[in-house]
Amino acid sequence: MTKEEHITAEAAVDRYADMVYRLALSQMKNKADADDLFQEVFVRLVSNIEKLESWEHVKAWLIRVTINCAKKHFDLYWNKNVDYIEDEGRLRGEEAYEPPPEYPVREAVSKLPPKYRMAVHLYYYEELSVAEIAEQTGQKEGTVKSQLHRAREMLKELLDEPG
Repeated sequence: MTKEEHITAEAAVDRYADMVYRLALSQMKNKADADDLFQEVFVRLVSNIEKLESWEHVKAWLIRVTINCAKKHFDLYWNKNVDYIEDEGRLRGEEAYEPPPEYPVREAVSKLPPKYRMAVHLYYYEELSVAEIAEQTGQKEGTVKSQLHRAREMLKELLDEPG
């Protein structure tokens, strides 16, 4: 079984596109930015596919690159120095991402600060272990556990609030 037979950019898109898009959308909170992030991640994959040795490596690489690209987006000078104007559910002229109303937990997760939203997404939606999240985000396991604990507390408060 050779790498070329199984690991290709096309196969990686087929296998992990949904995961990358969910992660991008959870971080960016609007579809246009998530689409841009998704595209950037897979363009980078095409350039680096030969370095990836297994499907587990591909998955870990995609998660890490998605996280890094999202952080880069928020670190850009433009995003630090622009006040977004919201007008009747619109953000910068585009629809802001809002989970369907029948999903109150998803809506509550989308309201968490980015570091907590990331930990919750990777743990519950992508089913990564605390150790895997720590490895992917470059944090200590204790930090990830604390983020998950704090996120659960925030979610409890958000979900207990009267609608």
